[in-house]
Amino acid sequence: MKAVGRELYLRHLIVDEALWKLDQYLNDAFMTGLSSVRIVHGKGTGKLRRAVHESLARHPLVKSYRLGDYGEGDYGVTLVELINH
Repeated sequence: MKAVGRELYLRHLIVDEALWKLDQYLNDAFMTGLSSVRIVHGKGTGKLRRAVHESLARHPLVKSYRLGDYGEGDYGVTLVELINH
């Protein structure tokens, strides 16, 4: 099984590429047994953040998600809680 970190960087990617990486990462993180992960999408225009949130809302392995608070990356980061095994 490959090592999976607790954080995925999607900054500077186009939406299609970012969403493909996000889906692969969430599946790998779940299979590794991670209970929560951090997605770094950046602040920018908000286009990537909105696409990531739409994908997370539909993803079967995602229990919940929220934007980072002050000190966690603010709205450039989304924290994701995965379903239990």
